[in-house]
Amino acid sequence: MRLNENTTIGELLDAMPEMKDILASLGMHCSSCAMGRRETIAQAAEVHGMDVDDLIEDLKGFMEG
Repeated sequence: MRLNENTTIGELLDAMPEMKDILASLGMHCSSCAMGRRETIAQAAEVHGMDVDDLIEDLKGFMEG
């Protein structure tokens, strides 16, 4: 999966369901939020006060891990 700022949380979780726990550990409970699966990585980062580039790098690290 190619992860970028336009990837939705739903796309990420569909491709890698185990990312639910990673997101939760970062304080992002997107999979339980009604609109969370439709949010892009950029939108989720903004809502949670995170830098989108740092978040993407962290997620890519977990994906490759």
